[in-house]
Amino acid sequence: MSFGASSEKNQKRVRPSDDPNLGDCYVFVAIERHSKLVLNIAMGKRDQRTTDRFIEGVRHATSRTPFQITTDGFAPYRSAITTTLHDKITGFAQLIKVYQAASEGEGRYSPAEVASTQVVPIMGQPDPERICTSIVERSNLSTRMSTRRFTRLTNAFSKKWENHWAAVVLWYCWYNFGRVHKSLRCTPAMEAGIADHVWSVRELLEAA
Repeated sequence: MSFGASSEKNQKRVRPSDDPNLGDCYVFVAIERHSKLVLNIAMGKRDQRTTDRFIEGVRHATSRTPFQITTDGFAPYRSAITTTLHDKITGFAQLIKVYQAASEGEGRYSPAEVASTQVVPIMGQPDPERICTSIVERSNLSTRMSTRRFTRLTNAFSKKWENHWAAVVLWYCWYNFGRVHKSLRCTPAMEAGIADHVWSVRELLEAA
């Protein structure tokens, strides 16, 4: 899944001669459904190049145990996953949400409501009971609520790409190692067995 913010200036103000890092900046997130551990992130434009880099990172972050994967309907996922993860997954499906048009006067500030969903099997034999994007969507909500840089319709976007990257990485490190998940009652890293305690901010900074 991916969601966006802006780096230094809004996309509509970006000129062809500007640095390609300016404007819209999307964060691609892969999360394990049971431990809620964020496996990999990538940051960049919402295009095939960033998607390929993101899925390559997912490959390196996962074990040899076969797994199932679900994404939203973003088209570049199809070629990236079938090419890079074909030997590691038991099934790949896309969950496509169809949104209804916003009512008059609320389009700018209110999120569109989901009218229907469509499941599209792409590869293998995905288990219908495990085709879900709700967990990563809830993670995205936590990121928006905790990281000011993702607040919609404000001027809180990052002024430098490097600062934006640092803020995003620090948040996800905290999400995995320092933030107790309410339903798990421990951190995702503890649930996944790669940590034995809740990390402090000092530990996060010293590990960086």
